[in-house]
Amino acid sequence: MIVEIVPSALHGERVDRIVAFILDVSRSVASGLVDRGVVHVDGSVETSGKVRLVAGQEVSVDPLQVPGESFPEADHTVEVSIVHVDEHVIVVDKHAGLVVHPGAGNDTGTLVNGLLAEFPEIAGVGEPHRPGIVHRLDAGSTGLLVVARTQHAYDELVPQFADHSATRMYKALVWGHPTALHGVIDAPIGRSRRDPLKMAVVANGRDSRTEYQVVTRYVSPVDCALLECSLETGRTHQIRVHLSSIGHPLIGDPWYGQRRPTLGMERPFLHAARLEFDHPNGEGRVAFSSELAADLQEMLSKLEPVDVESLED
Repeated sequence: MIVEIVPSALHGERVDRIVAFILDVSRSVASGLVDRGVVHVDGSVETSGKVRLVAGQEVSVDPLQVPGESFPEADHTVEVSIVHVDEHVIVVDKHAGLVVHPGAGNDTGTLVNGLLAEFPEIAGVGEPHRPGIVHRLDAGSTGLLVVARTQHAYDELVPQFADHSATRMYKALVWGHPTALHGVIDAPIGRSRRDPLKMAVVANGRDSRTEYQVVTRYVSPVDCALLECSLETGRTHQIRVHLSSIGHPLIGDPWYGQRRPTLGMERPFLHAARLEFDHPNGEGRVAFSSELAADLQEMLSKLEPVDVESLED
């Protein structure tokens, strides 16, 4: 039995939505559990998914009551761009819009489904519902990620991303010109109290640090800047949340863009451009690079740059 206390971020939310968060299942699955009478609120059975709960109430549900989980299947129609492959790892250059692994609302058509079609052996690596996956990128982001091809590789790579000895550099186009050409954003991230589907800088969040470097400033048709960002922690939506928190949200970001124009972008301007890690074969450090996706390059081609050094004073 899983027992959770409703946090302040979910105050006023419906029972079925809270159960969906607790079990990481779709709303329809959560509603079915409530209808079947297997969800308890403060010790009593709750059979209406529409009931709204308040912070501090106790919700309990038996995860064994969740309908049998089906594991991802191979899908040859999913396009996967391979940068590097050997007997231990697969390095992928993910395209925009591709979800990394199945989850609520995305049962098929994910990167994992495409990988299983070409590398069926990863089915037994790592977690069954996201085989081989060591780290993730948002669906709207492009760029590099490494997938473990063997359990040994998985066991070697996961700790590197946990302790951040594996490094990732992202390129991001943001609104405005950051005052400092180089900086570190050190601010805790957790669920937004206004919208629990979103993340935010919150006092009781998890420690989060993002380092950025201004590469190019642009002055036309709008003031904006191209940054290189490195993660010292790996929180959900970390770069997007941190840059928005200092008043420089990503151009094209529909969630954290502070309602600014998208300038024709259909997704956030965020690209995982460089990836480094210690290879599981024990032969040392490896590094991979990825050029900006075509839509991001097109965006930059429309902007007028200005010499960064001239703006340092």
